[in-house]
Amino acid sequence: MVNTLEDNIFNDLVYIYNTATAENLIHEIIIRIQHLKESIHRSHRQDYIDEKDSILITYGDICQSPGKTPLSSLAAFLNQFVGDEISTIHILPFYPYSSDDGFSVIDYLQVNPELGTWEDIKSIGTHYRLMFDLVANHVSRKSIWFKEYLQGVPEKSGYFIEMTDIPDLAKVFRPRALPLLTPVGTGDNPRKVWTTFSEDQIDLNYANPAVLLEILDVLSRYVLEGAEFIRLDAIAFIWKEIGTSCIHHPKTHRIIQLMRKFLEAAGANVTIITETNVPHKDNISYFGNGYNEAAMVYNFPLPPLTLHAFMSEDATILTTWASSLEFPSDKVTYFNFLASHDGIGVNPVKGILSHADIDWIANRIQALGGYVSKKNNPDGTTSPYELNCNFLSALASGPDEKISIELEAARFIASQSIMLALRGVPGIYFHSLVGSKNWVEGPRITGMARSINREKLPLDYLVTVLTDKKSLQYNIFNKYRHMLSVRTKNKAFCPSSEQEILFLHDSVFAVLRTSGNRSTAVFCLTNVSSKYVSVKILPENDEIETLTDLLSGKIFKVKNRDPLSIDLDPYEILWLKESSK
Repeated sequence: MVNTLEDNIFNDLVYIYNTATAENLIHEIIIRIQHLKESIHRSHRQDYIDEKDSILITYGDICQSPGKTPLSSLAAFLNQFVGDEISTIHILPFYPYSSDDGFSVIDYLQVNPELGTWEDIKSIGTHYRLMFDLVANHVSRKSIWFKEYLQGVPEKSGYFIEMTDIPDLAKVFRPRALPLLTPVGTGDNPRKVWTTFSEDQIDLNYANPAVLLEILDVLSRYVLEGAEFIRLDAIAFIWKEIGTSCIHHPKTHRIIQLMRKFLEAAGANVTIITETNVPHKDNISYFGNGYNEAAMVYNFPLPPLTLHAFMSEDATILTTWASSLEFPSDKVTYFNFLASHDGIGVNPVKGILSHADIDWIANRIQALGGYVSKKNNPDGTTSPYELNCNFLSALASGPDEKISIELEAARFIASQSIMLALRGVPGIYFHSLVGSKNWVEGPRITGMARSINREKLPLDYLVTVLTDKKSLQYNIFNKYRHMLSVRTKNKAFCPSSEQEILFLHDSVFAVLRTSGNRSTAVFCLTNVSSKYVSVKILPENDEIETLTDLLSGKIFKVKNRDPLSIDLDPYEILWLKESSK
């Protein structure tokens, strides 16, 4: 007999809890599946991802204009400037919150009234696919769940991880240089609760099945509000077991698998994306077996390795790493990104870059006006965890760099071309798209290093700089849009298309993307250096007569099966499509 999804969910519940608990829970979950199935509006949902898909990462209030809600200002910007070059908008947590720019959620089910309403979200969703965050690990100290817990409401008594006799927690992985336990409440014996990230972000207790049901309800609501992609924030930390590192626990993986089965059983065409800023081997474990867990994982080594390539003007390490990328099935892919609302994590490249290389990059970031956030290690030391710097600013050769707007734009676009060429779905941070630099005042105002790359911009300002042909922002934005437009028209860039990493030159990152049966093949070359370089490529097919650069239209002729010599200007990009006789 073939097991149904519901049978498999029952088996997951047995693994996570026990048989008795599973028998009590499965009926509740089946009711939720049926309700979601009956309520889903499917008319605009697609069940595939292709070369037309790219995701813009943005805060709901990143665009502002007088008399409009920030979300409606964002919609106005998208309609005027972005159009069809981007398919999906990832609106970072737009819920009421108390800290961490949205990631201390007070109410999962409401839109922050300072940003707008659910109608504003749906309005954006009429033109774009939507991606929401499920901040699954913790809630705000000011959330109703935590307030009721403090008030002694019986139903909330087990929602959080309370410690009385403090056990040995030395093995627990710490992503922040902050205390793991936080005193809360009043009286002679204040309770201590588990807080992985900050004293305002109280970890949920998934050992309590009621918490799992609550989160499934949140997941269902996001689907009904139009989310086609759901990012599981900090998901690696959700299951705690004393005596372990409390990260990547087998039960964490099983909960993600249960979430996916829950959505599939309801017929929801929703892609789960896991956000796990950890070493590469651990990160890709969230693919599961290629069919049962995340459909996309964040490609966390890509940002620091790309940054290292441009800083050193040497793509060797980036090329070697990219050649090792594997996919457990054709049903999963990477969420490729270079910049985001967070900083550039260095944990994922430990073992890929040397400690000396990481320290060199960190020191250079600080010299450029950025920050280096650190984490606590089990031995009591600290080490770099995250580089806080705008990606465009991070590419500068020094704090007093003198460079033309054209070359600065070319260097930045060259870095982005690597992300767009690699197999996967590109995630583009708003500030990268519009050519922003470090918001120097940000950390001084907020006290948070990450604010350096989280500036809120007046819509009028964006209109001005993005229509001024002499501005850096105009040059970056229009080159970016052109690359995206080209990418959307070529099947070689579909996430399911093959890629072969080529070793052509130390300063050139090269990848060959091919669609099915090699009907479309594109050589993507990026010079990561400020020098002129020359490479040789040879199409495998004897029928190939020319290579046409999709970005510029320039044509290279292949003669007599001789290797084709190609000269690349500093930071030049070529996307060479094969053409047969």
